[in-house]
Formats: sequence, structure tokens, C-alpha cells
Amino acid sequence: MFDVLRKSLKTGCLTEKLPVRDEAVSKAGTACQKEIARVFGKSMAVRMVDAGSCNGCELEMHAVNNGFYDIERFGIHFVASPRHADMLLVTGPVSRHMQAALKRTYDATPSPKLVIAMGDCAACGGEFGVSYASCGAVSNVIPVDAVVPGCPPTPLQLLEGILTALRRR
Repeated sequence: MFDVLRKSLKTGCLTEKLPVRDEAVSKAGTACQKEIARVFGKSMAVRMVDAGSCNGCELEMHAVNNGFYDIERFGIHFVASPRHADMLLVTGPVSRHMQAALKRTYDATPSPKLVIAMGDCAACGGEFGVSYASCGAVSNVIPVDAVVPGCPPTPLQLLEGILTALRRR
């Protein structure tokens, strides 16, 4: 046991220093927080819907929810049911198999609801377009309030897209 302690004292700290938070993210998040208070008068609940994506956008959504970006500090949190959601965040080209499920999810979300199409595939169908297996863009199936372009979009772009949708209300 003393050998392990001696070794750890010799080695020292091997972890990286915590990076400084991005000021642009803080500014966008604070602006979102003000708009959320104006539109909803409380925090905003987000229901994520994967309509057929490659999961690149989902990885960025996980990033925006981690301890570094921490969007919950701005009053934005994810929920498991569309019945508790204020906003739908849809990723991927809408596959034909997800078309009915996406419509039902949209109908189950209470008004006033926001819909954001996240990523190039959700925006225009991406490289899949419209085919026998794909409806293409999310706007071909349900009304969309804002589009966040990118493949995949960064967490900052996602916050800016949320801000755009909120300002249109």
C-alpha cells in the first residue's frame, strides 16, 4: 500500500486542466433564458425525437447537456414525454416508418409548442432527400419554427437555433 502511495505522490496530477467556459455559449444561453421567461414564464422542457438520423446530432445534444456547456443553468432541460415538452428537437431525415410517430408526437405536445429541425438532414433531407424510404426534411411532415444547420451542428449553434425559435414567438 505504501508503494502505491509513494508512486502516486511521485507521479503527481495527470489530468488536464478544466477549460475555460466559452463566453459565446454563456451569452447565447443568457439570451435564451430571458426569451424562455418571456415566452413560457418558466423553464423550457425539450423532447428530442430521432426521426432517422446517424446519431451525430444526438452526440452534440449530449454535449450541450454535459457539465461543460450545462444548458440546465439556462432553464433548458430534456424530458421523456412529449406531453411535458414545450419544444420538439427533431434530428435526421424523417424515415417513412417514423412519419406517423413524429406526427403523433407533435400532436401530443401541448401548445404553445416550438419545433426545431437540428442538422442538415432534418433541414433538407441531407444526402437522403425524398425517396421511397425517406420523407426528407422535417418540414415535409410537421411545421418547423427554426432550422439549425450543420452536420452535426455545434452546441453553440444549437443554442443560437433555440434562441431564434424563441424570438419568433
